[in-house]
Amino acid sequence: MLWLIAVHALAAVLAPPLVRRLGRQAFLVLALAPAAAFVWALTQTSAVVDGHPVEQVVSWIPAYDVYLAFRLDSLGLLLLYLASGIGALVLVYCARYFDSDEPGLGLFACSLTGFAGAMIGLVLADDLILLFVFWELTTILSFLLIGHYADRVPARRSALRAVTVTTFGGLALLAGVVMLGQAAGTYRISVILAHPPHGTTVSVALVLILVGAFAKSAVFPFSQWLPGAMAAPTPVSAYLHAAAMVKAGVYLIARFAPAYGTDPTWNRLCLALGGATMLLGGIRALREHDLKRVLAFGTVSQLGFLTAVLGAGHRDTAYAGVTMLLAHALFKAPLFLSVGIIDRCAGTRDLRKLSGLGRSLPALSAVTTVAALSMAGIPPLLGFAAKELIFEAFWDETRDGSRVDPAMLAVFTVGSALTVGYTCRVVWGAFFRKEGVPDTPVQRADWLFLAPAAALSLGCLVLGIGAPMLNELMAGYADTVPGAHHLHLHWAGWSGLGLPLALSALAWAGGAVMFVARGPLLRFHKRHTLPEGEDVVNNLLLALERASLQITGSVQRGSLPVYVSTVFASAVGLGIWALIDGTPWRLPEPTPWWESRNQLLVAVLTCMAAISVPLLRGRLAAALVTGVSGFAVAILFLVDDAPDLAFTQLAAETVSLIVFVLVLRRLDPSFVRTMRSRRRSLHLLLAVATGIVLSSLTYLAASARRVPAVAPGYTELAEHSGLGNVISAIIVDYRAWDTLGESSVIVICAAGVTSLIFARRAASALGSSSAERGGRAARRSVGDGWLSARPAVQQRSLQLEVVARLTYHTILLVSIYLLFHGENGLGGGFVAGLLAGLGLTMRYLAGGRYELAAAAPVDAGVLLGVGMATAAGTALLGYAWGDTVLAPGHFTVHLPITGELTVNSSLLFDLGVYILVVGLVLDILRSFGAELDRHIAADRAAAAQPAGEIA
Repeated sequence: MLWLIAVHALAAVLAPPLVRRLGRQAFLVLALAPAAAFVWALTQTSAVVDGHPVEQVVSWIPAYDVYLAFRLDSLGLLLLYLASGIGALVLVYCARYFDSDEPGLGLFACSLTGFAGAMIGLVLADDLILLFVFWELTTILSFLLIGHYADRVPARRSALRAVTVTTFGGLALLAGVVMLGQAAGTYRISVILAHPPHGTTVSVALVLILVGAFAKSAVFPFSQWLPGAMAAPTPVSAYLHAAAMVKAGVYLIARFAPAYGTDPTWNRLCLALGGATMLLGGIRALREHDLKRVLAFGTVSQLGFLTAVLGAGHRDTAYAGVTMLLAHALFKAPLFLSVGIIDRCAGTRDLRKLSGLGRSLPALSAVTTVAALSMAGIPPLLGFAAKELIFEAFWDETRDGSRVDPAMLAVFTVGSALTVGYTCRVVWGAFFRKEGVPDTPVQRADWLFLAPAAALSLGCLVLGIGAPMLNELMAGYADTVPGAHHLHLHWAGWSGLGLPLALSALAWAGGAVMFVARGPLLRFHKRHTLPEGEDVVNNLLLALERASLQITGSVQRGSLPVYVSTVFASAVGLGIWALIDGTPWRLPEPTPWWESRNQLLVAVLTCMAAISVPLLRGRLAAALVTGVSGFAVAILFLVDDAPDLAFTQLAAETVSLIVFVLVLRRLDPSFVRTMRSRRRSLHLLLAVATGIVLSSLTYLAASARRVPAVAPGYTELAEHSGLGNVISAIIVDYRAWDTLGESSVIVICAAGVTSLIFARRAASALGSSSAERGGRAARRSVGDGWLSARPAVQQRSLQLEVVARLTYHTILLVSIYLLFHGENGLGGGFVAGLLAGLGLTMRYLAGGRYELAAAAPVDAGVLLGVGMATAAGTALLGYAWGDTVLAPGHFTVHLPITGELTVNSSLLFDLGVYILVVGLVLDILRSFGAELDRHIAADRAAAAQPAGEIA
């Protein structure tokens, strides 16, 4: 079954070039993907109906019991028929609905084809996580489809509203499926349904799952997004909002009904909200004048109907519900398609302006009328058979003593009467002549435009007359739901005289009365109507936006002290809660405060440096003393026999200190003491509290160890792999995923810093071309001093020039040595890159940005990209050496002099880190340094210019 998803994914990828090549005819080619799925479903019907589901399981994340598990049973087969069959017909319909020069048609074709694949994956998924993935794919793709007319404000607003509501439901669904999977001990849906867990956690999970289903299927109070989505093209309405996306929520309810349909919370929520949605949607459909919005609110009403029936939790109601599920898709999709044809041929969907289309478009009139009669529940169509089954199922439950079913019978009867009423409005408004309205001029629709709607309407008639053909398919699902087996389908939907037929007749009569008295009813409804749902949603979103602006304005104040204080206050609050909660002070074996006097001396030095910072008045002195605390940490690593970490800390602290100096040289040399003493006291108190709380947590964490440390295991692994440096082995092998992720963060941060500094175009051009211009300047001044590009006289320091000249190449050679030596001793890609960066920093400090460009005539972005590509490429080569990403490996190179040389994959990974770090340092120097140099030069030029010339 995985191939079905793959075929749709491939078709979606090929859709844009096909549209560019074939125009709108490309939809006929794309329709082959869902058509193939429909044909495959037909070939599996016999086995599924006989009780032999088709299954496929592919390992995805076995460590977390997550698989690409697919299962085709009776319910999945029914939904697969709808998703694939109607999907293929809608794509054929698109070949005539759109023009070949339609803007964004390639993206639309890609999204619609991809949506068909996502929907097929959703109904076949037998894993909760996989189901959620496809669920969210339908949300994203529906957002793109609803917002197809991106230049129209209603389309953008409707797409945003739809994705907001359905994403909220998706988050609730995610929480629900995770809770349910954890409670069940598995995420396989078939296993959960066979052995359903129970308890408080499961009850909460079921409510969350229902929230997701209600949001997707537009059940009250999430109904308003669906009518607004009618701003989408008609094919989207016919597929997503009649047969596919909105059915996902109903499908979810039907899928879990065999295990949880009798749960009181599940049952009551489905019945209450489903019934309310049916009534509210039907009432609203009676007052609309746009044919698509009439059908949209009718869809909301029918979705509420399906939710209540499938959520009732009995075998016979489930049988009737899946029959109505099929009937609804078969009559609502052609109705939407017909409205699209009317819109294209007549130029309007306003039923007040349409007149006489029954004579000018007789074929379309016949197709639409058949589908509308099925929606109204008129025999012998499938809609009538499904509605009769629902009445009969709930009447049987009422006779068995249920307390809620009599009320639901009344709700369904009133809702069916409303359905008849707005069905009459659709047929009358679209095709009848109206007094005082001239006949609407129309264009003829060709047969391919009408064929998809005609095929679906014919299905309503054929399956209504031959209803018993569906018995085994419907019973295959319904028999999994507890309850008595009373119902089955009859020929032409006729089940004989009785209360169900009487309720149908009452609904027909009530609907006819509503249509005849539509004028007074419409006036009464307008006078006593509740606030528009769309207005309520817009007001809620506006209030949310205002509240977010207020909160953001009070917290995001653009003040670094406020941000740091917020972080520290949160850390203190959470830390105190962790210290108070439970009994963390009952330590099995307290850890000593220090292991040697050297540690104590270093700790005292660090604390003295930290305390001295707020007492200093000069910015540069404060930065230097802050660096002392970092160097003290490096000494602490050295004392504890960790030279790698000490060397890395020393190099990183040096680079950080240089960056501080680069920034501070543009600021006033002293701090501005404008802060009130009270605020300074609060800051001091917060700092002390943060230090105490975090130190306490660290001490408790070290003292409360109950399992052996993992460090000896890393040592053994390193020895087994033949690596002498445990730290390097951890960074580039055993935890290389962390290093790869941190490398990507470095690239993102470097790009962000550069973008912020070079905010103006001129400055950006200076930074991006500094290497080229610096190289030219260097070539012009070679041989004129110690350095390649002699600095200006005002910036010159002979001593620094001499040191830079004598040590630069030695530093580079040492950095390369550390790179290759990192596998078996002191070194590694990160510390080697920092050392090379320090060499570049020395050249910059000695000669400025032009000297830096001469020392490294390559763009920093190139180094960042090459480093990231090398590290990521080595990670992917793990598939060549092993079976997973970042699997270790090695290869041998034959050299003419030295002989064989074995290169480990970890060395290649380290090389990427080395290049990346060098690129980062170069990017910082060019962004900070070049921009600051430019400002200093501009200030000096302005100071040297006479006052009169400046004026």
